[in-house]
Amino acid sequence: MKTHSTEENFLILKKRVLQIAGMTINEIADLYSVEVPPNLLKNKGWVGQLIEIALGVKNNSRPEPDFPDLGIELKTLPINSKRKPKESTYVCMAPLQNLENLSFENSIVGKKLAHVLWLPIEADNSIPLPKRRVGQGIFWKPNTEEFSQLKSDFNEITDQIALGKVEDIRAHQGVYLQLRPKAANSKILTQATSPDGDLMMTLPRGFYLRTQFTQRILQHYY
Repeated sequence: MKTHSTEENFLILKKRVLQIAGMTINEIADLYSVEVPPNLLKNKGWVGQLIEIALGVKNNSRPEPDFPDLGIELKTLPINSKRKPKESTYVCMAPLQNLENLSFENSIVGKKLAHVLWLPIEADNSIPLPKRRVGQGIFWKPNTEEFSQLKSDFNEITDQIALGKVEDIRAHQGVYLQLRPKAANSKILTQATSPDGDLMMTLPRGFYLRTQFTQRILQHYY
């Protein structure tokens, strides 16, 4: 089997992104013989999974970008009728223990946000799911200001976690990056450091990008 160089793989990915730009969800699903669900009430991640199929994302449970050889993370971006992000963007789970020697640069969130392929997708409720269109993909890397602020937000949040104050962190903290509970229900708990340095059980937490941040990216490229 022929192996491609990193440059060739990037060109292949760019070609796939261009191919699906402007296509409806139904058209993409037909290409890959995937059945479109009636709605997303019980299929929240379905659109993202369809896009992963179309762009050739390999099933990979490891904590790394979706295209590890390229160092590129794929993020679909649901857009409302005003062409603005409909919701905050989940990045990854946050570590709640063993934070020694963890920096933004070597963290999972830092690696995922080093290079992102943003794929805007219509998500207004007035548009039936099959007819929603995929927008033009954006290959984005944080500029100096964005990187500095993301790192600052990350450090502020992880410092509190390391001090055992994870349950004191609120969603309003962080300019671009925020920490929020990430669990299917309140019975799912994980270990974290308590204020006195022992272990305690708490809800898993995830890093999210605020809609104001992703809106800035859209405005810059469009």
